[in-house]
Amino acid sequence: MYPDITWLPFDLGKLAGPEKANYIAFFMLRYMFLAGLVFLLIKINLQRIKTPVFKKRFAYNTIISLVAYAIYGGISFLIYAKVKHYGSLVLFQFIVVSILSTLMGHIVTMYNEQRKKEQEIEELRVKNLQSRYDALTNQINPHFFFNSLNGLTSLIRKKNNEETLTYVNKLSDVFRYILQSDKKGLVTLEEELSFVDAFRYMMEIRFANKLEYHINIDKKILSQKIPVLSILPLLDNIVVHNRIDSDHKMIIDIYTNENSELVVSNPVYPKLSPSETNGTGLKNLESRFLLLMNRQIKIENKGSVFNVYLPLGQSI
Repeated sequence: MYPDITWLPFDLGKLAGPEKANYIAFFMLRYMFLAGLVFLLIKINLQRIKTPVFKKRFAYNTIISLVAYAIYGGISFLIYAKVKHYGSLVLFQFIVVSILSTLMGHIVTMYNEQRKKEQEIEELRVKNLQSRYDALTNQINPHFFFNSLNGLTSLIRKKNNEETLTYVNKLSDVFRYILQSDKKGLVTLEEELSFVDAFRYMMEIRFANKLEYHINIDKKILSQKIPVLSILPLLDNIVVHNRIDSDHKMIIDIYTNENSELVVSNPVYPKLSPSETNGTGLKNLESRFLLLMNRQIKIENKGSVFNVYLPLGQSI
């Protein structure tokens, strides 16, 4: 549009009187029309067109620009019938306006999408840190420590030295794994199951013959990845929300299915009075899987059986 502006004094020099005034009025109308089109396209690009696909955005803008050009051509022909005011040069200007508006809308959309993703990632990171903190505070607390010492005291009284030494070693493994979890993101399934084995031993001692773990994992997938401390909140939920006694023996099954998912399954024996929990364990676990693996866990409550499906990542 710059050449038209620079050439304006030469065009006006050839005109006089009303014709000169009409030329100036039409010139202002033309550029106000183009400015209005620019603002309209930018507004549509930022508020109406949501697609991130550049070709679709450009197609929408091109259609709008061609319609605007047709309207402008009709007005200019009726008011000031000169080819130069609605010819190929003017059409080119409309196309340039369409391209620039498309680029601006596309860039702003991409920027907003990137900012949105960054905010989501930051929120997930916060939730990930919170879930790790919850795992620490929920497990390394006086109640957990007291129950562990009770189990150890019981073994000492029985004077079963071998079992007592095994219990102490398992207890040490549990605390070590939990304390080191804040330095890890993803661990192998083998590492996580080693922790589960130590935790299982302690729980089986605590509940005597009332709780059992059945673990059936294909050795071929032990190198696949999973967020650290993924299984612990599930095992903790089972103990917190279910009755475990002589009449309600708890058998926890941990296995992998044909979809390469780790399944933690247990029968449901609801407590007579609801457990006092904040209900964030599974939500935090879902957030961690989204953050670290971009995968979702599946929760299935059949009434009599409760299943949780944890997706596994490829080995590194």
